[in-house]
Amino acid sequence: MDFVLKHESQVQEAGRPRKVSLEIKAVVIGELSARIQALGMGTQARFGGFLSAQRNGRGTVFHVTELDVCRDA
Repeated sequence: MDFVLKHESQVQEAGRPRKVSLEIKAVVIGELSARIQALGMGTQARFGGFLSAQRNGRGTVFHVTELDVCRDA
């Protein structure tokens, strides 16, 4: 299953607040795909895995191998 992950947060850089935002293409194979499909839009979760080049060599794709849904968010 192909999908997109989005991250937004605020960090301190050189003593000043900075907004951080990132969208990355992601892919999951196997039993985790059903769990990810069941997540609602905007659900906060921690994803583990590895990065690789896309097949065409342009861009990066995150291969998800772990999922931990954040229940306290």
